[in-house]
This record gives sequence, structure tokens and C-alpha cells, in this order.
Amino acid sequence: MTFPDIDIGDAVLLARIIKVSKNTVFFGGAGVSTESNIPDFRSGSGLYTAKRVYGHDPEELLSRTFFERNPALFFRYYKENLICTGAKPNVAHIVLAKLEQINMLSAVITQNIDGLHQVAGSKNVIELHGSNRTQYCITCGKKYTLDYVLSAENCDGPVPKCNVCNGLVRPDIVLYEEQLNKDIMNLAIKTIVAADCLIVGGTSLVVYPAAGLLQYFRGTHLVLINKDKTLYDDRADMVIHDSIGKILSETIEHL
Repeated sequence: MTFPDIDIGDAVLLARIIKVSKNTVFFGGAGVSTESNIPDFRSGSGLYTAKRVYGHDPEELLSRTFFERNPALFFRYYKENLICTGAKPNVAHIVLAKLEQINMLSAVITQNIDGLHQVAGSKNVIELHGSNRTQYCITCGKKYTLDYVLSAENCDGPVPKCNVCNGLVRPDIVLYEEQLNKDIMNLAIKTIVAADCLIVGGTSLVVYPAAGLLQYFRGTHLVLINKDKTLYDDRADMVIHDSIGKILSETIEHL
């Protein structure tokens, strides 16, 4: 479908694209959650803070090697930076959930680990990097909640321990140096292949292998919403450099 070559507004055009699409999928990154005041640790301020306060870059602090060598500092950084217990879904999360409810969005694929899509009401959420809502013992595999890890009585200093075998309890997220879950990746690929409209929002598309998922899109409309330019801008049918919450909230008004 083609649209008139006139300025009808990004939200109006995006609404028209969603209306004519039979299978729309959303793929999001950190920019979706920063509007809930969850910091992006890959940003300039995040890198600076990590170096100044912890003496290491975030990629090192959140690596499998660092977790094994220095679990105390790993958990200090994790608890102070990756867990935002007061965070609530923002308008982007809420609109995406509403789009799913009215059958105009089939799935959300996210690189975030905060679980805010589910809190907002989204049901079909594919979490590429896991979730900090769940934790598990690396020795016996017992599952734990986030509250367990945050409770001082369950920790040896900042390090949470299993109440069954005294093993180390770790977040159920993908650390640097670890492979993404094969089944989850296959599901994400299958979901993108089936989409005729892919909306990509709040991600710079520089983190692989997640960013590589775009190569599987064979649909009609690729829409990129990000405040800054990405390497994929020239491949998209529509590029919007603006707040994702603002654009989505305006878009749903025209559906």
C-alpha cells in the first residue's frame, strides 16, 4: 500500500500502516524503559557512573567472568542499577498492551529485563535477555523471586544464597559472554518472519545478536522509532526520531 506524498503527520501515517497490516510486531530496547526512569547503562552517563563508582565498565560488571570472580561487586552493581522496584509502565508500555488487546499487535520482542510490558498488560512478550523478576540457584536450580534476592536475611553481604543448598542465586538474565537462549531466539525469529509490519523502537540496534533479528524481516513495512539515528535508518520505510511514548500515544488516537 502506498500513501500520499504529503505531510500527514507521523502518528497518522503509522496508524494507517498498523490498520492495513495483518500481523504487526514490536521490537524494543532500552529506550522504551528509560521513559519509566530506568537508566540505560550503555549511555554516556551510565558508562561514566559505572567507571567512577565501581571502577569497571558495565559490560565487564555484567559479564559471566566478572560474576564468577567477584560476585559481591556484581550484585552490588546489579541491585543498585538494574533493579528499579518503583518503576511503573510508561505510556509506550500501556499503548502496546492496548494494541494487543484490540488485536492490532501480535507480539512484543524486548531486549529489556524489567518486566514492565507484562505489568502493563501485554501477554505475548518475548524476552531476549531474560528477566530480573526471576532468579535461580546455580547449584540446584531452585527458582526464587526478586524479593528474595533483595532481602538482606537471604544474602551473605550483597550475595544471595540458596536456602536449600547454600549455592549462589543469580538473576535469570543473559550476561555478557553468555549465549541467548536458543528456543527464545528461534521464537523471536519465527515471530519476525511472520510479521508484515515490524515496529522497532527505543533501540540503537548495535547490540548483537539481538540487532541481527531485523535481517529476518520480509514484510511490507519496517518502522523505526528512536531519538537518535541508527544504522538501519536507510533500510526502513518510515523513520521517526522522537519519543516513543509520544509517538505511540498519538498513534493510538487515530486507530
